[in-house]
Amino acid sequence: MKRLVILFTVLLFTAACSNDDQVTPNERFGDYVKLWNEGNYEEMYGLFSSSAKEAYPEDQSALRTEKIFNDLGVSDLKIDYKKLSEEELETAMEEGSATLPFSVSMETLAGPVTYDYEATLVQEGDDEEEPNWYVEWDPGYIFPDLKDGGEIDIQSTAPKRGEILDRNQMPLAINDIIYEVGVVPGEMTNPDQAKAQIADLLGMSTEAIDNALSAGWVEDNLFVPLKNVMPTEEELLSDLMAIEGVQRREITGRIYPAGEAAAHLVGYIRDITAEDLEELDSSQYSANDKIGSRGLEQLYEEQLKGKKGAKIVINKDGQEEIVLAETPVEDGETITVTIDINVQEKLFDSFDEDAGTAAAIHPKTGETLALVSSPSFDPNEALYGTSGNFWEQLENDEQTPLLNRFSSTFAPGSVIKPVTGAIGLKNGSIKWGEGNEIEGLTWSNGEGWGNYEVTRVSTSNGPVDLENALIRSDNIYFAQRSVEMGADALAAGLKEFGIGEEFPYEYPVTQSTISASGELNDEVLAANTSYGQGELEMTALHLATTYTTFLNGGNMIKPTFLTSEEASQVWKEGLITADQATKIKDTLRKVVTEGTGKYAQDAGFPVSGKTGTAELKLTPEESGDENRWFVAYPTEDQDILIAMMVEKAQGRDPNPAVVNVTNVLKQLK
Repeated sequence: MKRLVILFTVLLFTAACSNDDQVTPNERFGDYVKLWNEGNYEEMYGLFSSSAKEAYPEDQSALRTEKIFNDLGVSDLKIDYKKLSEEELETAMEEGSATLPFSVSMETLAGPVTYDYEATLVQEGDDEEEPNWYVEWDPGYIFPDLKDGGEIDIQSTAPKRGEILDRNQMPLAINDIIYEVGVVPGEMTNPDQAKAQIADLLGMSTEAIDNALSAGWVEDNLFVPLKNVMPTEEELLSDLMAIEGVQRREITGRIYPAGEAAAHLVGYIRDITAEDLEELDSSQYSANDKIGSRGLEQLYEEQLKGKKGAKIVINKDGQEEIVLAETPVEDGETITVTIDINVQEKLFDSFDEDAGTAAAIHPKTGETLALVSSPSFDPNEALYGTSGNFWEQLENDEQTPLLNRFSSTFAPGSVIKPVTGAIGLKNGSIKWGEGNEIEGLTWSNGEGWGNYEVTRVSTSNGPVDLENALIRSDNIYFAQRSVEMGADALAAGLKEFGIGEEFPYEYPVTQSTISASGELNDEVLAANTSYGQGELEMTALHLATTYTTFLNGGNMIKPTFLTSEEASQVWKEGLITADQATKIKDTLRKVVTEGTGKYAQDAGFPVSGKTGTAELKLTPEESGDENRWFVAYPTEDQDILIAMMVEKAQGRDPNPAVVNVTNVLKQLK
């Protein structure tokens, strides 16, 4: 009897040890959940029960789950499950079956999705294999509504691109009706002839037309789109419609009403590239989308683009669609800039065939009224053009119409002299009314300058003071004053006017620079810089901004670009005193009445300003091209200030920049 009790005890102990070594449903499903959370779908299939594998091959189950989740842009996937209690485990071990509730949460391209489901695990094994637990998988694990069949459908709604408006709500970039031109293959009685005619008119190859017609979905009675054409191309549309098989239909497209006048400012949209897609959010961009290129279209792409709407549904025969997740479409924002398209177009047109740039601002508020680069290109042609060599012609044009000149820097020439004068007044090296005795048309500061001499365009009678030097644009006066104040003082003063620091502006423009090094390291360089030569480079916008100092009591106004920005902000305070600002302002009027800007009297109302010429040459001995400047404003109204530069204007009298600005001011008044 004693031996029997001992044997029974040993058997119980052995059985207990055996049960402890067995894998439980909790552990097995934990392994499955871990693989699922990690996205390891192939190994997940290895945990399927034999009946599940028989009913659902790998490509219809585990790999289908992976594909669906990838298509839905699933992220932040998280699966939690409720473990069986000790009592439930004991029952499961006895019955060879277990049910574990679990919950799934994820983010998708259409928003968050959560669901609850139950996992059934069964114990399987034979004499040769130790029993283990396997998942009785079914499609409900992907989404519960798929348990009894159904297909996942992703529905996308494209956002409407935001428009770009000027200060008066006039359109710079809008969405409007255009024509999509295409063919119905079955209606072309002579396909080869028709394709040749279409290719010639639309500026495309017959191979491109053949590629469109060879798409898998094309049928004889279906419309095959080829190219978009603007409604204004009436003659082109008429010629196209005369070809058998050609049809058109109205669609919405991007249009740029200002054309060339605002191309560099506004930019355009273009087809997205494979390189773009590598950098962009795949949930918001696809291969058939367009993206902003250049100008405002590129700068504000994120705001203009908007966000696609997305809906994930399950479709079942004879039933209403089941919505799993939905994100409503968000149309792009409207961007409103301070630009006045009327001013923009008039300034651009004034250049005619000339290359150059202009910036116009309101000198009291700092609002930008125009940013012009000439020559330019038609953004509508870039988007819808039918010229096969459009870009090649632009790239080979000697006047570089693709260069955005208003965001580029140039030597300012003599239009910087009021700034140099202001610097001298502030640091005390220049006193109003105090003059220099200057003889002849050239001047050098001695042996240290070698053979270099500063030249001026006219001689003077008696001492030359700041007022006289500005009216006559006397280079020697400013060179002498720069020597007296010293290179470091001149550089410091230029920096106070923001030259050499990042320009505080919404639209990206090149930073103005004092020199290549950022300093004035020798006396000759400082002398040349004082009258706008040397290595000094500025944008037209920055130059216009510096002149606001003289109209605002010595404070320089911060320029603004969006109507949403606060206007009339001071960028640099106290650059000169209010009295000094008034004296320079009065002198700028005399430049027009007595000095180098006399042509501006043709405006018919008082104009104030400063002329300038920047000589482009590598050595003092050579002759080079000349860029001619004029910075001006209506003396009394002071509601617009224009800085304009015309390239390669040597030998032209009067100064074409003065002529252009004067004519524009006349038109605006």
